[in-house]
Amino acid sequence: MNNTEKVEQAIDVLYEDNHLLVVNKRPGDLVQGDQTGDQPLLEKAKAYIKIKFQKPGKVFLGVVHRLDRPTSGVVVFARTSKALTRLNAQFKSRTTQKNYWAIVEGHPNEKQRFLEHWLVRNTNKNKSFAYAKEVPQSKQAQLDYQTHVPLKKYTCLNINLHTGRHHQIRAQLSAIGMPIKGDLKYGSKRSNPNGSIHLHARTLTIDHPTTKERLTFTANPPKDALWQACLDAC
Repeated sequence: MNNTEKVEQAIDVLYEDNHLLVVNKRPGDLVQGDQTGDQPLLEKAKAYIKIKFQKPGKVFLGVVHRLDRPTSGVVVFARTSKALTRLNAQFKSRTTQKNYWAIVEGHPNEKQRFLEHWLVRNTNKNKSFAYAKEVPQSKQAQLDYQTHVPLKKYTCLNINLHTGRHHQIRAQLSAIGMPIKGDLKYGSKRSNPNGSIHLHARTLTIDHPTTKERLTFTANPPKDALWQACLDAC
Protein backbone atom coordinates (compact mmCIF):
# COMPACT_ATOMS: atom_id res chain seq x y z
CA MET A 1 0.00 0.00 0.00
CA ASN A 2 1.48 3.38 -1.02
CA ASN A 3 1.23 6.66 0.91
CA THR A 4 -1.71 7.92 -1.15
CA GLU A 5 -3.73 4.80 -0.42
CA LYS A 6 -2.87 5.03 3.29
CA VAL A 7 -4.09 8.61 3.69
CA GLU A 8 -7.21 7.90 1.64
CA GLN A 9 -8.05 5.05 4.02
CA ALA A 10 -7.40 7.25 7.07
CA ILE A 11 -10.42 9.45 6.26
CA ASP A 12 -13.81 8.85 4.65
CA VAL A 13 -14.32 11.69 2.16
CA LEU A 14 -17.93 12.60 1.34
CA TYR A 15 -17.29 15.68 -0.82
CA GLU A 16 -14.39 17.88 -1.91
CA ASP A 17 -13.72 20.87 -4.11
CA ASN A 18 -11.36 23.86 -4.02
CA HIS A 19 -13.20 25.37 -1.03
CA LEU A 20 -14.56 22.45 1.01
CA LEU A 21 -13.55 19.07 2.35
CA VAL A 22 -16.39 17.08 3.91
CA VAL A 23 -15.67 13.83 5.73
CA ASN A 24 -17.50 11.15 7.70
CA LYS A 25 -15.83 11.21 11.11
CA ARG A 26 -15.30 7.84 12.74
CA PRO A 27 -16.07 7.43 16.46
CA GLY A 28 -12.93 7.90 18.50
CA ASP A 29 -11.41 10.49 16.19
CA LEU A 30 -10.69 13.94 17.59
CA VAL A 31 -11.68 16.73 15.21
CA GLN A 32 -8.92 18.99 16.54
CA GLY A 33 -5.88 18.21 18.72
CA ASP A 34 -6.08 18.20 22.51
CA GLN A 35 -3.93 17.33 25.52
CA THR A 36 -3.95 13.59 24.66
CA GLY A 37 -1.57 14.16 21.78
CA ASP A 38 -3.55 11.77 19.57
CA GLN A 39 -3.52 12.60 15.86
CA PRO A 40 -6.72 14.52 15.12
CA LEU A 41 -8.94 14.26 12.07
CA LEU A 42 -7.75 17.72 11.04
CA GLU A 43 -4.15 16.50 10.59
CA LYS A 44 -5.27 13.34 8.76
CA ALA A 45 -7.29 15.53 6.38
CA LYS A 46 -4.32 17.85 5.81
CA ALA A 47 -2.13 14.85 4.98
CA TYR A 48 -4.78 13.64 2.53
CA ILE A 49 -4.85 17.00 0.71
CA LYS A 50 -1.05 17.38 0.72
CA ILE A 51 -0.44 13.97 -0.86
CA LYS A 52 -3.41 13.84 -3.23
CA PHE A 53 -2.82 17.30 -4.69
CA GLN A 54 0.97 17.30 -4.20
CA LYS A 55 0.82 20.52 -2.19
CA PRO A 56 4.20 22.04 -1.30
CA GLY A 57 4.61 23.49 2.17
CA LYS A 58 1.85 23.69 4.76
CA VAL A 59 -1.78 22.90 3.93
CA PHE A 60 -4.48 25.33 5.06
CA LEU A 61 -7.56 23.64 6.48
CA GLY A 62 -9.98 25.48 8.75
CA VAL A 63 -12.09 23.87 11.47
CA VAL A 64 -15.67 25.10 11.07
CA HIS A 65 -17.42 22.97 13.70
CA ARG A 66 -16.71 19.95 15.90
CA LEU A 67 -18.22 16.65 16.96
CA ASP A 68 -17.55 14.99 20.31
CA ARG A 69 -14.81 12.36 20.18
CA PRO A 70 -17.13 9.32 20.66
CA THR A 71 -19.60 10.65 18.05
CA SER A 72 -19.52 9.90 14.32
CA GLY A 73 -20.79 11.69 11.23
CA VAL A 74 -20.51 14.68 8.91
CA VAL A 75 -17.69 17.17 9.50
CA VAL A 76 -16.96 20.11 7.15
CA PHE A 77 -13.52 21.69 6.80
CA ALA A 78 -12.75 24.91 4.92
CA ARG A 79 -9.93 24.79 2.39
CA THR A 80 -9.56 28.59 2.10
CA SER A 81 -9.68 31.46 4.59
CA LYS A 82 -12.58 33.00 2.66
CA ALA A 83 -14.57 29.78 2.93
CA LEU A 84 -13.78 29.57 6.64
CA THR A 85 -15.05 33.10 7.31
CA ARG A 86 -18.27 32.53 5.37
CA LEU A 87 -18.97 29.12 6.90
CA ASN A 88 -18.32 30.46 10.41
CA ALA A 89 -20.92 33.16 9.73
CA GLN A 90 -23.46 30.53 8.66
CA PHE A 91 -22.99 28.48 11.81
CA LYS A 92 -23.17 31.60 13.98
CA SER A 93 -26.40 32.79 12.34
CA ARG A 94 -27.84 29.25 12.42
CA THR A 95 -28.64 29.09 8.72
CA THR A 96 -27.18 25.59 8.64
CA GLN A 97 -29.35 22.52 9.27
CA LYS A 98 -28.05 19.69 11.46
CA ASN A 99 -29.70 16.30 11.62
CA TYR A 100 -28.57 13.52 13.95
CA TRP A 101 -29.46 9.93 14.71
CA ALA A 102 -29.28 8.75 18.30
CA ILE A 103 -29.96 5.29 19.68
CA VAL A 104 -31.32 5.76 23.19
CA GLU A 105 -32.14 3.38 26.00
CA GLY A 106 -35.82 2.51 26.36
CA HIS A 107 -38.78 3.82 24.42
CA PRO A 108 -40.15 7.39 24.57
CA ASN A 109 -43.77 7.98 25.53
CA GLU A 110 -44.07 10.56 22.78
CA LYS A 111 -43.10 9.68 19.21
CA GLN A 112 -42.12 13.28 18.54
CA ARG A 113 -41.22 16.07 20.91
CA PHE A 114 -39.62 19.50 21.13
CA LEU A 115 -37.05 19.87 23.91
CA GLU A 116 -35.86 23.11 25.48
CA HIS A 117 -33.39 23.25 28.34
CA TRP A 118 -30.87 25.65 29.79
CA LEU A 119 -27.37 24.17 29.83
CA VAL A 120 -24.51 24.98 32.15
CA ARG A 121 -21.09 23.74 31.10
CA ASN A 122 -18.70 22.43 33.72
CA THR A 123 -15.26 22.57 32.12
CA ASN A 124 -13.56 20.63 34.96
CA LYS A 125 -15.87 17.66 34.40
CA ASN A 126 -16.20 18.25 30.64
CA LYS A 127 -19.94 17.91 31.05
CA SER A 128 -23.06 20.02 30.57
CA PHE A 129 -25.97 20.04 33.00
CA ALA A 130 -29.53 20.62 31.78
CA TYR A 131 -32.08 22.72 33.66
CA ALA A 132 -35.78 23.24 32.94
CA LYS A 133 -35.50 27.01 33.55
CA GLU A 134 -32.83 29.64 32.99
CA VAL A 135 -30.14 29.67 35.69
CA PRO A 136 -26.95 31.73 36.07
CA GLN A 137 -24.38 31.17 33.31
CA SER A 138 -26.75 28.94 31.35
CA LYS A 139 -27.36 28.87 27.59
CA GLN A 140 -30.61 28.02 25.87
CA ALA A 141 -30.64 24.65 24.08
CA GLN A 142 -33.34 23.50 21.65
CA LEU A 143 -33.93 20.40 19.55
CA ASP A 144 -36.80 18.28 18.30
CA TYR A 145 -36.91 14.57 17.74
CA GLN A 146 -39.06 11.97 16.02
CA THR A 147 -38.98 8.21 16.58
CA HIS A 148 -37.18 6.77 13.56
CA VAL A 149 -37.08 3.07 14.51
CA PRO A 150 -38.37 1.34 17.66
CA LEU A 151 -36.01 -1.51 18.57
CA LYS A 152 -36.24 -4.22 21.22
CA LYS A 153 -34.40 -2.48 24.06
CA TYR A 154 -33.64 0.81 22.34
CA THR A 155 -35.11 3.47 20.09
CA CYS A 156 -33.45 5.19 17.15
CA LEU A 157 -34.35 8.88 17.17
CA ASN A 158 -34.14 11.34 14.31
CA ILE A 159 -33.03 14.66 15.81
CA ASN A 160 -33.05 18.17 14.39
CA LEU A 161 -30.66 20.42 16.25
CA HIS A 162 -31.69 24.08 16.60
CA THR A 163 -28.77 25.27 18.72
CA GLY A 164 -25.19 24.06 19.01
CA ARG A 165 -24.28 23.79 22.68
CA HIS A 166 -21.60 21.69 24.36
CA HIS A 167 -22.83 18.07 24.61
CA GLN A 168 -26.33 19.38 23.91
CA ILE A 169 -28.01 16.24 22.55
CA ARG A 170 -26.36 14.04 25.15
CA ALA A 171 -27.40 16.30 28.04
CA GLN A 172 -30.95 16.96 26.85
CA LEU A 173 -31.79 13.31 26.16
CA SER A 174 -30.31 12.30 29.50
CA ALA A 175 -32.42 14.96 31.23
CA ILE A 176 -35.64 13.31 30.00
CA GLY A 177 -34.51 9.82 30.99
CA MET A 178 -33.30 8.63 27.57
CA PRO A 179 -29.49 8.42 27.70
CA ILE A 180 -27.68 7.54 24.49
CA LYS A 181 -26.44 3.96 24.28
CA GLY A 182 -22.85 3.75 25.52
CA ASP A 183 -22.80 7.24 27.02
CA LEU A 184 -21.72 6.53 30.60
CA LYS A 185 -21.10 10.22 31.28
CA TYR A 186 -24.79 10.96 30.74
CA GLY A 187 -26.37 7.95 32.41
CA SER A 188 -26.10 4.99 30.05
CA LYS A 189 -26.12 1.64 31.88
CA ARG A 190 -22.98 0.34 30.15
CA SER A 191 -20.28 1.50 27.78
CA ASN A 192 -19.79 0.36 24.19
CA PRO A 193 -16.80 -1.96 23.69
CA ASN A 194 -15.00 0.52 21.40
CA GLY A 195 -15.65 3.57 23.59
CA SER A 196 -18.10 5.09 21.10
CA ILE A 197 -21.59 6.33 21.81
CA HIS A 198 -24.55 5.77 19.49
CA LEU A 199 -24.82 9.36 18.31
CA HIS A 200 -24.29 10.10 14.63
CA ALA A 201 -24.33 13.38 12.68
CA ARG A 202 -26.41 12.04 9.79
CA THR A 203 -26.79 15.13 7.58
CA LEU A 204 -25.51 18.68 7.42
CA THR A 205 -26.93 21.36 5.12
CA ILE A 206 -24.95 24.50 4.30
CA ASP A 207 -24.70 27.16 1.61
CA HIS A 208 -21.59 26.71 -0.50
CA PRO A 209 -19.22 29.53 0.51
CA THR A 210 -18.67 30.76 -3.07
CA THR A 211 -21.46 29.44 -5.32
CA LYS A 212 -24.15 29.92 -2.61
CA GLU A 213 -25.69 26.61 -3.69
CA ARG A 214 -27.58 24.86 -0.90
CA LEU A 215 -25.79 21.57 -0.24
CA THR A 216 -26.74 18.62 1.97
CA PHE A 217 -24.13 16.05 2.96
CA THR A 218 -25.18 12.62 4.26
CA ALA A 219 -22.98 10.19 6.18
CA ASN A 220 -23.70 6.54 6.91
CA PRO A 221 -23.26 5.44 10.55
CA PRO A 222 -20.69 2.90 11.72
CA LYS A 223 -21.32 -0.74 10.91
CA ASP A 224 -23.26 -2.53 13.63
CA ALA A 225 -26.65 -4.21 13.94
CA LEU A 226 -28.43 -1.30 15.64
CA TRP A 227 -27.24 1.30 13.17
CA GLN A 228 -28.11 -1.06 10.33
CA ALA A 229 -31.69 -1.18 11.60
CA CYS A 230 -31.80 2.62 11.34
CA LEU A 231 -30.48 2.49 7.78
CA ASP A 232 -32.94 -0.23 6.77
CA ALA A 233 -35.84 2.01 7.85
CA CYS A 234 -34.86 4.82 5.47
